[in-house]
Amino acid sequence: MRACAIVRPSRAGHRIARRGASARRGVAALLVAATLAACRGEGAQPLARIEVGQPAPAYAATTLAGDSASLAALRGQPVLLNVWATWCHPCRTEIPELQALHERYAARGLRVVGVSIDVGGEDDAVRDFVQEFGMTYPVWRDPDGRVSNVFSTVGVPDSYLIDRGGVIRWMHLGPIHPGDTTLVRAIEEALGAGATGDE
Repeated sequence: MRACAIVRPSRAGHRIARRGASARRGVAALLVAATLAACRGEGAQPLARIEVGQPAPAYAATTLAGDSASLAALRGQPVLLNVWATWCHPCRTEIPELQALHERYAARGLRVVGVSIDVGGEDDAVRDFVQEFGMTYPVWRDPDGRVSNVFSTVGVPDSYLIDRGGVIRWMHLGPIHPGDTTLVRAIEEALGAGATGDE
């Protein structure tokens, strides 16, 4: 299953989209057209590429409780950062695997963090989603979608494994699939590196 392009519905779009399939298609078409028009705008600068082996960019958001959160505060711990939204169907398919990774590796130091890019005013919908899917790992809120610019995200879900030193060791656009051996290997390496050294 592919990733959803980042064309975030407004609150009005959410209400319309809930009314039926034809309305959803119409809203989606309008949003895609608007996004393409914006992307073709004069003077638009391409986003810097994010690559494995590079330091993760500085990024901060807020928790669902409204507290400040940042990658800098998690330095010294491997972090699996997952960018998602409630309106993204592929995001829904990967949540059980993210929860399983959290349960499997949290005691060893991995921090799974979900970043919701749902628009402002959707906090209750995000909380309902978290409860429905049994997500016990931290969820950060980014209603302005700053993470999309910071990480050059072109769709959701999008995931980045960041090691103890703040370097990106694995990245993937699209849903994480159960038993992804490249991710498991990268997590094991990130957990092993520096585990007994200075942190």
